Amino acid sequence: MPSSSPLLRWIAHRGGGSLAPENTLAGIRLAARLGFRAVEFDVMLSADGTPVLIHDETLERTTDGRGRVCETSDTALFALDAGNGERIPRLVDAARLCRELGLLANVEIKPAAGHEVVTAETVIRLAGELWRTAPDQVLLSSFVPEAIVMARDLAPDLRRGMLYETVPGDWLDFCRRVGATALHCDATQVDDAVLREAAAHDIPVLCYTVDVPEIAADLLRRGVAGFFTDRLDRFASQAGA
Repeated sequence: MPSSSPLLRWIAHRGGGSLAPENTLAGIRLAARLGFRAVEFDVMLSADGTPVLIHDETLERTTDGRGRVCETSDTALFALDAGNGERIPRLVDAARLCRELGLLANVEIKPAAGHEVVTAETVIRLAGELWRTAPDQVLLSSFVPEAIVMARDLAPDLRRGMLYETVPGDWLDFCRRVGATALHCDATQVDDAVLREAAAHDIPVLCYTVDVPEIAADLLRRGVAGFFTDRLDRFASQAGA
């Protein structure tokens, strides 16, 4: 069974949020320096099937490359500049760094279209190996329901979180079926009925992306358990909570 230890309240979005190149080792290091104890990052596969940290299916926004990630070889991918001279990291490298720094890693399984099954299986199996001796230090999440089903079956000891933009009416039934231990959703879409239902079943709700302290305070009052933030500087004093 997944760990029942509480999740952390403040999670650095895409590594270092907006203060460092996203989904890079530099971002993860920055989060740790600012006192964050949890980071989130996105993982998809290269053309060679290597799990790498990147959010978009294409390279243009976050690197100096062009084309689709899933059609780019490791040799070409790892030669790209992901910002300030940073390289696109492998999941293996990010996991090792998180273990070294004592950070909880929220690994979001982010498959390219048409690669859902192979991405989920590859990332889940590798995560199971990388965090085999510390399963409470990783949380797998995805917008793809099949990925969470696979996480239940392939790495039952790892925690799982279901990601939604707008939470559907059957969310609780699905979370029970897959043994999800957290509900992740858009901060602007979460409603009080969902928060009451989640509280009644001891399922923490984590909201993205919260960058304004006053909004965070209001969501906490309503029952939200934690936040993904791009503005690490605004929450650094609270990041150890």
